Amino acid sequence: MKLAELSEAQLVSHFRESFPRGERTMIGIGDDCAQVAAPEGSFIVTTDVMVEDQHFHLSWSTGYEVGARVAAQNLADIDAMGGRPSALVASVVAPRDMDADVFLDVVRGLGDRAREVGAGVVGGDLSAGEKLVISITAFGYCPGPVVRRDGARPGDVVAVSGTLGYSYAGLDLLEGGHVDPSSRGVEQLGDLAPFIETYRAPRPPLGSGVAAAAAGARAMMDLSDGPATDAARIAQASGVVIEFDRDAIEAEASHLAPAARVCAVDPVRWVLQGGEEHGMIAVFPPDAQLPDGFRVVGAVRACRAEEEPQAMMDGAVLRGAWDHFSADSVD
Repeated sequence: MKLAELSEAQLVSHFRESFPRGERTMIGIGDDCAQVAAPEGSFIVTTDVMVEDQHFHLSWSTGYEVGARVAAQNLADIDAMGGRPSALVASVVAPRDMDADVFLDVVRGLGDRAREVGAGVVGGDLSAGEKLVISITAFGYCPGPVVRRDGARPGDVVAVSGTLGYSYAGLDLLEGGHVDPSSRGVEQLGDLAPFIETYRAPRPPLGSGVAAAAAGARAMMDLSDGPATDAARIAQASGVVIEFDRDAIEAEASHLAPAARVCAVDPVRWVLQGGEEHGMIAVFPPDAQLPDGFRVVGAVRACRAEEEPQAMMDGAVLRGAWDHFSADSVD
């Protein structure tokens, strides 16, 4: 069945079945607007758009994985402010001849990932177009102070949560034709499965941002574009230099060895430049007790004379992989 064969009423019925309501939803799907409680007196909001063949490929990923992926990147933005998600709104452009089951799998993937963290999917819009385009706006609230990018101070430690480089490794494996795009699971992918699966549908450590905020994090971002790029953004906002520790980065890279052998690349590049896993990079006071799952990977220092705020390792300025990711996986 093609998507065009489903009526609006049938689609809305599927949305109601697949999307969680959320504990803060006062009015959900079915009215001109949703109503979401904000007892704190304010809320945080973020939005992202994903375009078929730019940010994902349906020849590589199932509809369910695409839906889960777009939800994850928005939920991680909320977490990166020390917040918890309350509601998501989804706007979708889809080809009329798109397979209806694939489209409904996208809906289910989005709904399940939101349900896992207690957020509602409370509305949106659907239109026809040449390719699948998904735009999510996520709303949330902070149980404590909002954590911004500009709070890093000299002497602080830099720590990360979640995996590093797995998604970039998965992308290179798929782009390089090293795996069959239809392969699924450990039985077919072997020890390459964690990298392919992370690229297709990342599972960020949602909640680690809230834990970091409670532990006194001074600055934080989700790792959407990789530690090199995202640390530089924190450094620039805070007016400091962030220096990564080579030993810590190589320890992270050691987990990527199976994929590195296949692709014949230095996995340190994947660790530093790889985004889209949406773990956290956070800056803590030196005496802070790091929450479970965080590992120290560097430190903050003051800018020297005529030195710009930046991210460095081994005395060299780090560069991100924006040009590479702009084609396939920009947040």
